[in-house]
Amino acid sequence: MKQSSLSSGSASAWHRPWRKFQSNRRGYWSLLVFMGLFVAALGAEIIANDRPLLLSYQHRLYVPVLFDYPETTFGGDFASFTNYRDPYIRDKINQNGWMVWPPIKFSYVTIGNNPGQSYPAPPSAEHWLGTDDQGRDILAQLLYGYRYSIIFGLALTVLSSGIGVIAGAIQGYLGGVTDLLLQRFIEIWSGMPQLFLLIILAAIIEPNFWWLLGLMVLFSWIALVGVVRTEFVRARNFEYVLAARALGIAPPRIIFRHILPNALVATVTFLPFILNGSLTLLVSLDFLGFGLPPGSPSLGALLSQAKANIESPWIGLSIFVLLALVLCLLIFIGEALRDAVSERSLDTQRP
Repeated sequence: MKQSSLSSGSASAWHRPWRKFQSNRRGYWSLLVFMGLFVAALGAEIIANDRPLLLSYQHRLYVPVLFDYPETTFGGDFASFTNYRDPYIRDKINQNGWMVWPPIKFSYVTIGNNPGQSYPAPPSAEHWLGTDDQGRDILAQLLYGYRYSIIFGLALTVLSSGIGVIAGAIQGYLGGVTDLLLQRFIEIWSGMPQLFLLIILAAIIEPNFWWLLGLMVLFSWIALVGVVRTEFVRARNFEYVLAARALGIAPPRIIFRHILPNALVATVTFLPFILNGSLTLLVSLDFLGFGLPPGSPSLGALLSQAKANIESPWIGLSIFVLLALVLCLLIFIGEALRDAVSERSLDTQRP
């Protein structure tokens, strides 16, 4: 009986805000556009690549986008990996078969090798958004950089939110000395100059994806502590929590099974804004040269290219439009989520 009441209350806590979120057309369509862009970026190798998706040579099929083949496989002279943009190799394959190329025939690391061409090059039929000062296709860099940035931002959001939710739950449920000490620590920790500390640590340790993720988690986990703590301070004296204590149920079970599902409904509204801040911080570090390792697909590095080549406005416009679009979509999603749960009351949802 009690278990059924808990389940129905938890389901109602999620279903009603979701229906209200769908009624907000701007937020709902922003979520669809954001997910569509992310799915497209996940398949970046199929959209932008300097290798064919599929080729046939002497009546045998090959999948260069997935596997490496030596040049000798296609009548070349060397045993090194095949450069499919080499006119000699391309003619060999076309004479004995065919190739299916992706819509954009460049990867984010493909360097232009057109004789007599000066870089950065403006948009053209070959490079839809132009190239940077090394001849690399900007659209391909945006696609791969967007995927890398979103995956990094999502990982940072999940890890920092998980730590923040657990810390806020413990702090709000236990109260007393535990609450006081954690609150003082959070006040001190949040007052530290986060960006400067990240720059110092990144200068000492050669950053990679995981090192940078770990360093940023150290300063990002406090974002949700206050929200979760407030929800737990309200809920810890509700009748069903007091009854669970009287029955001798262990505190971890009360925290994570009975109180946390209701508290997470309001907490979810902050996730798009946390992701927004994570993307902005990563782009800032990459722009300053303290972010991802050189050679990584990076929106911040492309922004630095725009600053260094101010006479080539297509670089700056491309990165500005993408960043503005993504940040606006996340803000619209966050506002829709906030409005979806703004009228919720824990008192009416408790079992």
